[in-house]
Amino acid sequence: MGVQSICFNYEALTTRDKEGKTPIDIARRSGACAEIIGLLSHTPEEALSLGLKEMDRLYAPVAYWWNEMLGWIRSRSYADCHKFINDHNDELVREVLKYYNSELLRKIACNSQVHSDSLVFLALRMIHRHPLSLTDKNFQGHTTLQFAVSTQFNACREIINVFRLTPTHVSRTPFPALLLQSLPTKHYEIYGPYNTVCTFIKHMKYDKAELVEIEAVLKPARKCDVCSSLPAKPCARCKNTFYCSPSCQKLAWKKHKKTCKPPTSPPATVADLRTLHKGIALLNMCIQRSGAGDGPTSVVVDFLLPGPAY
Repeated sequence: MGVQSICFNYEALTTRDKEGKTPIDIARRSGACAEIIGLLSHTPEEALSLGLKEMDRLYAPVAYWWNEMLGWIRSRSYADCHKFINDHNDELVREVLKYYNSELLRKIACNSQVHSDSLVFLALRMIHRHPLSLTDKNFQGHTTLQFAVSTQFNACREIINVFRLTPTHVSRTPFPALLLQSLPTKHYEIYGPYNTVCTFIKHMKYDKAELVEIEAVLKPARKCDVCSSLPAKPCARCKNTFYCSPSCQKLAWKKHKKTCKPPTSPPATVADLRTLHKGIALLNMCIQRSGAGDGPTSVVVDFLLPGPAY
């Protein structure tokens, strides 16, 4: 509202009341928020050079990005919506979806006549963050599903099925499972890498030191921890140290017995370790990309969108 008021009358920034106070004087005296202080601190010339859109982006970012997402959905630029979710901090994305998720979903319902995996994935991401938006109604009392099934908009079957989900089901279902339920299984490129990384994160049972040594574990033979001879066999008790002969094991026992403990879980097979190593490689590629602070969803989204194979 403040940005729009200024754009209707830039000179209002320097007007004075009966006491000779400008808008910025009044804002400071009344303890206005930092955004309003910053907005009213501009001269008319500065405000004019920034323009409506740039001032919205700087001082009303939630409204700005909501409006941007509406435009992208309308023009079917779904990759831009994904990029916004990936590249911006969690707090801003949460605020946009908190206040405008229902309206954005209704815009999806109105512009989803043509099926797109990227659009289905976008709708699922938004719904998973705010499941209750599925049942929110607009001023006419219509839900998102009612928009989708309306003959006026005639949304595609996949989007209608997404909007038929209930908030309870969405809240109780892990996101990879929602993807598998809502996207055809033939589209592995959409949910496969995501599911791989989520599974890796969920089942990782190794500490950092062991992760560093994973390449060594994958080698077909291990050196003796005493004389470095090949081949060497693991300690029958702890499976963590290797010896080429009983004599080397006896030489090391005085020191090794202090740390020699049976593993708390069954030893990993070579196949397990290769799977883990593949997961680590994928995860390392993911976390170097933008959006890695938003958990698995945004960490791997670049792999879920059209682009070069990873």
